[in-house]
Amino acid sequence: MTKYAITNARVLDGKGTFFKNGTVLMDDGRIVDVGENLDIPAGVDVIDAKDKVVTPGLIDVHTHLGVAEAGLGQEGSDFNETSSSMTPEIRALDGINPTEMGFQDARESGVTTVQIMPGSANVIGGEMVVVKTVGNIVDEMVISSPSGMKAATGENPKRFHGGKGRMPNTRMGVAAQLRSKLIEAQNYVDGVGDKGRNLGLENLAKVLNKEIPLRVHAHRADDIQTVLRIKEEFDIDLTIEHCTEGHQIAEYVAKFNVPVSVGPTMSTRSKVELADKGWHTIKALLDAGVACSITTDHPVVGIEYLVTSAIHAIESGGITEEQALRAITYDAAKHIGVEDRVGSLEAGKDADVVVWSGNPFELNSKVENVFIDGEKVIGE
Repeated sequence: MTKYAITNARVLDGKGTFFKNGTVLMDDGRIVDVGENLDIPAGVDVIDAKDKVVTPGLIDVHTHLGVAEAGLGQEGSDFNETSSSMTPEIRALDGINPTEMGFQDARESGVTTVQIMPGSANVIGGEMVVVKTVGNIVDEMVISSPSGMKAATGENPKRFHGGKGRMPNTRMGVAAQLRSKLIEAQNYVDGVGDKGRNLGLENLAKVLNKEIPLRVHAHRADDIQTVLRIKEEFDIDLTIEHCTEGHQIAEYVAKFNVPVSVGPTMSTRSKVELADKGWHTIKALLDAGVACSITTDHPVVGIEYLVTSAIHAIESGGITEEQALRAITYDAAKHIGVEDRVGSLEAGKDADVVVWSGNPFELNSKVENVFIDGEKVIGE
């Protein structure tokens, strides 16, 4: 494996520290050192990044890469198992095509880590997984599996299942189904009732035991409140996905210490619960002290627009560049529970590094080099 030293760059570490004339040393897939005036070991491939910017690899915490394949229609649609509204037994891992072109789009735009999950048609959608964006064997790309259990509130499960004449038809029905299934899982854990093995309840037991969080699709403020109510009832770890109307109740959300992913704000107002969508949401949540990440929800918005979304959050939403970078690097890594490996440029972490032609938060800046696990995957 080639050893690399990126030198003479403005280095942003993802956690708020920057080096004006910095160096990043990589060896054996890991970051060896980051700083200024570092000694360059012999036998290292040196990349002079004068007038360029270096950041950690970007992270999108909420995607359907590889399970919703671009341009294939139904043949490439493997993210919603709509045969039932309750499918905790399924895994996104088993539906990912790692050769899907979205992974290349991710790499070319500096995105090196993604969380991939089932869609939001079902009240409980199944397990999700965190992977690197390079490789052709999914199992070799994984860095966290399972990384959470998908659930959804609001219009999607009502439309997909209520429209077929079965529960849930209402928001009350969505909440009731979710609560009932968690109670069923509690009984399973406690050995109450049928002693036979049940894959779905085994997966939900991981949520109840706080091995993984429940990650819940919730746009409207009332749905967000329902999610937080269920968190308290079952004493589970939880993240709120989308949080479109989170700005309306930001101080309330902050009381629960739950991470939030915001987006896909670049999308259209395609349904009623997106009526108050806007770049103001993330600023209101951050100002209230809520930990936030930015997501494209690929393919709702193409993953290549993750940094573009961050730029809009700065220019239209009013957040700082440091907050925007954290929302797609270190805070994103924390959101999906992999901050020990990725999300910042620190010695010992995976060598996922991006070299930009200029400030990444200017639209005319380009990705020049991308390293994943210390291997150059983009650039000469």
